[in-house]
Amino acid sequence: MTRPRSVAEGAWGSPEARPTAGRWGAGQWGLLIVLAGNMLIDALEVSVVIVALPSVGADLRMPLVSSQWLVSGFALGFGGLLLFGARVVEGLGRRRVYLAALLAFAAASLMAGLTSEPWLLIAMRFVKGCCAALTAPTGLAIIGAAFREGPDRDRAVSVYAFFGAAGFTSGLLLSGALTGVGWRWAFLFPAPAVLVLLVLGLRLVPVDEPSPSTGRSFGATGAASFTGALSALVYGVMSVSRAGWSAPPTVIAFALAALLAAVFVTAERFARQPLIRIEVLANTMLVRSMLGAAALNGSYLGLLLLATERLQTQHGWSPWQTALAFLPASAPVVVTTLLTQRLVKRFGTARLIALGALCPVAACLLYAVRASGTTVRYTTDVLPSLLLMGAGFVLAFAALNIQATSRIAASERATATALYQTAVQFAAALIPAVVAAVVASGAGERTAALSILAVALVGVLPYGADRVVAHHGSTRE
Repeated sequence: MTRPRSVAEGAWGSPEARPTAGRWGAGQWGLLIVLAGNMLIDALEVSVVIVALPSVGADLRMPLVSSQWLVSGFALGFGGLLLFGARVVEGLGRRRVYLAALLAFAAASLMAGLTSEPWLLIAMRFVKGCCAALTAPTGLAIIGAAFREGPDRDRAVSVYAFFGAAGFTSGLLLSGALTGVGWRWAFLFPAPAVLVLLVLGLRLVPVDEPSPSTGRSFGATGAASFTGALSALVYGVMSVSRAGWSAPPTVIAFALAALLAAVFVTAERFARQPLIRIEVLANTMLVRSMLGAAALNGSYLGLLLLATERLQTQHGWSPWQTALAFLPASAPVVVTTLLTQRLVKRFGTARLIALGALCPVAACLLYAVRASGTTVRYTTDVLPSLLLMGAGFVLAFAALNIQATSRIAASERATATALYQTAVQFAAALIPAVVAAVVASGAGERTAALSILAVALVGVLPYGADRVVAHHGSTRE
C-alpha cells in the first residue's frame, strides 16, 4: 500500500501548519473547522426537514405519506451507501472523494431549494444522503491521518463529535426560522456554506493515495441491491396505508424488497471482497448495539414526526414554535457530548444503555396516553415525552457507539462501525414511514404512538432489568 502523504511532507503547504504534539498550527485548525463544519451540516440535514414537512406538504400538495420521503430519502442514501462509501474512499483516496461529495452536496441543495417537483425534491434528498455517507466517515479518517495519536487526536475527535451532536439542534432552530420565511430556504442554505467548506478544503485537506489492493472492486452490485431493498421495503410500508396489504403496488414492493435482498446476499457470498464479513455479525455485542441504536433513533425521529404533525397541521403552531418546542429533546444531547467518557467510566456502558432504553418506552407510552382531545397542552401532553426521549439519548446513544466496537478486532472495526451506522440510518428511514402510514390510514395519533412504542421496546429486549442488576457497578465496557 502506498503510504499517504503526511502533514510534515508538505500537505499543508507551510511549516507553521505542521502538526506538533500539544500545539496545533493554523492548517490543522483550518482542517478541523472544515471537517467539523461539514459534520454539522450532515447532522442538521436530518432535523432541518422535520419541522418544514407541513409547509412543504401544503405548498407542493404532498400528503404526509409522500412528504415523509424527505426524511426517509436522506436516511436511505446515507445508510444504503455507508459500506460502499468506505470501499470507494479506500479505492479512490480520501481527499478526492471528500471534495467531490462536498460539491455534489452543494449542487443537490441548490436543486432541492429551487424545484417545485416533489419527485426531484425527494431525489435530491437521497443524493445528499449518499454524499453524507461519503463525507461523515471520511472526516474521521482524515482526522486519524492528520492528527497525532493520543491527546491531539482525541481532542480533534471530541470537537468533531460535538459539532455532530450540535447539528441536530441547529437544524431544528434553522428550520423553524427559515421555514417561517419560506420552506425553500431550509433546503437552499447548505449550498453556500458547503461551497465555502469546499474552497477551504481544496487548500487544507491533505493529499493521500488510494489503496492499490482495492483496485476497482467497489461492490457496486451489493450496494445497489442493498439500497434498493431498503427503498422497496419503505415504499411497501407506505403503500399499505394507501392501497392495503393485498393491493398490487404493496405486494410488488415487498416482493421486490425480498428479491433485491436475495441479490445482495448472493453478490456478497461470491464477491472477492464482500462489503460485509459474516464473521463481524457473529459478534453479539455489535448486534445488540445495532438493535439498541436503531430502536433509539427510530423511536426518536418517529415521535418528532408525529408531534410535528400534531402541533402544526392539527393545532396551527408555526414552524418556529415547533422548533422551540422540540429543544428539550435535542439540546441536552449537545451539552452532555463532552461528558460522555466520564459517564461511561463512572457507570459503564451496559447500565447507561439499559436505563436509556427505558426512556423512549416511557416517552411513547406517556404520549399515547395524552394523545386524545381536541386541544394540546404542551407542558402536559408533549413536553414530558420530549424530555424522556432526550434523556434516553443522553444516557444511551454515546454508550451504544462505544459498546458496538468494544469487542471488535482493530482490522474489522471500520466495517463494524459502518454496519452500526447503517442500522441507525435504516431505522431513520423505516420508522418515520411507519408513523406516516399509520397516521394516513386514519388509525389515530394514539395508534401511531403505540407503533413507536413497539419500536422502542426492541431497544429494551437486550437490556432487561436483570442485566442492569448484573452489571451494576461492574461493567466498564
